[in-house]
Amino acid sequence: MLALRSDSTAATEQLGASLAPLLEQGDVVSLSGPLGAGKTRFVAGLAHGLSAASRVRSPTFTLVKEYRGRLMLIHLDLYRLERVDPLELGLDEQRERGALVVEWGERLPMTWSDRALRIDFEIGPEDRRVLRASAGAPRSLELLAAWDALEPVSPPEGA
Repeated sequence: MLALRSDSTAATEQLGASLAPLLEQGDVVSLSGPLGAGKTRFVAGLAHGLSAASRVRSPTFTLVKEYRGRLMLIHLDLYRLERVDPLELGLDEQRERGALVVEWGERLPMTWSDRALRIDFEIGPEDRRVLRASAGAPRSLELLAAWDALEPVSPPEGA
């Protein structure tokens, strides 16, 4: 398990940007945590780290947004879904097109969450965030180890 701290929106985005270069086609990143914990800001950092030009917004009402960069980032939000059917959402096809990042990832079927890099967001004292990353499958364990091996990142000056 990897525990990361964030003191600001910019720091949360920087954590996402630090993971982005490690992502490959077919990777699945599952984000869990309460509303306002920073999941969408983390995705914004991922998109920025992949050189996607689009502004990231929560896909709560559309379910899926795509960001084109070095790698296609497919952003799903499962908040409004009580039951997730991978076939109906076309998760296998989506994964073949790029990397999948899923907000409210705890709603993914176990076969999907087991292979994902799981990141749990917690809101701590003074609105600080703690991100706890864990993995179980070979590729997600490799991704977690590579992210853990990176030098600590900090937000840009003045952010």
